[in-house]
Amino acid sequence: MDLDLKGKLALVTGASKGIGAAIAVELAKEGCDLFLAARSAEQMQALKRELEGEYGVKVAVRACDLSKHEDVLALAAACPAPDILVNNAGAIPAGNLQEVTHERWKAAWDLKVFGYIGLTRAILPAMYTRKSGVVVCVCGAAASGPNPNYIAGCMANLALNMFVQCLAREAFDHGVRAMAVNPGPTASERQTYLAKEAARRKLGDPERYVEMMKDYPGGRIATCEEIAHTVAFLASSKSAYTSGAEITIDAGNRFKKY
Repeated sequence: MDLDLKGKLALVTGASKGIGAAIAVELAKEGCDLFLAARSAEQMQALKRELEGEYGVKVAVRACDLSKHEDVLALAAACPAPDILVNNAGAIPAGNLQEVTHERWKAAWDLKVFGYIGLTRAILPAMYTRKSGVVVCVCGAAASGPNPNYIAGCMANLALNMFVQCLAREAFDHGVRAMAVNPGPTASERQTYLAKEAARRKLGDPERYVEMMKDYPGGRIATCEEIAHTVAFLASSKSAYTSGAEITIDAGNRFKKY
């Protein structure tokens, strides 16, 4: 399917690896030019070379720490008018209320919650002026239900889902759409960390995390590419009347008890 994205400019955060890198690849396949942002310049430069060589698109990169508001504003100044904004940077620590310290909790929310809000706030006026644009926030399936051992993540993802709903309520009249994509467990370095934490709690040994894969629907977790396919479709004109939606991609895993 031609998603009619050729020549669009997409700003993707958290783009150095995992879901963010897969989204960048998928959008490049569709002909999008890209502006990639993450902390790791080296990984992004390698991805830039790959995408420019393979798909003939233009790719810019910027190393930044989006937990710092000044870096958020600098990124928005460097890429002030993308057609598509994909908020994806974030890493929320596992742990219950007593285990996640104030400092770790705040740092995680500064990156994911306030990073998403700040960058969207900075980019949105240009989209409103142009009367077109798409904002996709990659949140997480933990928004779907309480998990006391991932309390900071559940709360962050739920807050961002509501952020998208509030944004979408007014944005469509300005030609802008906003959606939340909520991946469940996905094959990435981030998921390996969370899986090891879960195995430590359940089995007493973090290295036994592979054994827990059989508990997921179909005996596997999602691939980063499966998440990226959904993001690309939502960003396209094929999804032109979709806004305010929360798309959970976890094969129904959220309906299991923790």
